[in-house]
Amino acid sequence: QVQFVESGGGLVQPGGSLRLSCAVSGATLDSDAYGWFRQAPGKEREGISCIRNGFAYYANSVKGRFDIDRDNAKNTIYLQMNSLKVDDTAVYYCTSRRGLCEIHKPELWKDWGQGTQVTVSS
Repeated sequence: QVQFVESGGGLVQPGGSLRLSCAVSGATLDSDAYGWFRQAPGKEREGISCIRNGFAYYANSVKGRFDIDRDNAKNTIYLQMNSLKVDDTAVYYCTSRRGLCEIHKPELWKDWGQGTQVTVSS
């Protein structure tokens, strides 16, 4: 089992930036895929970014604005979020899985953190 602790969320104005962190512990492999998902009230959980073997993937909704990174030495995954919009308001979760970055299939990701709230509002 893998554990995740997300941090870095908060309240930010539209156009602002936040950097989320996810501390990972447990049974992990260097080849695992690490993903960021988000869930807004009344909506399904949405995969927004993933990194595996140095390759990064992004949902169209965040492409060009968000940047995922991984620090192997610190066992930490980051999500740099720029040009934030009101529609980015959600609880953000990190997770991992053995295999490909299937960010369009949340059901394939088994372990989740508690999430961190991001609110974009003026």
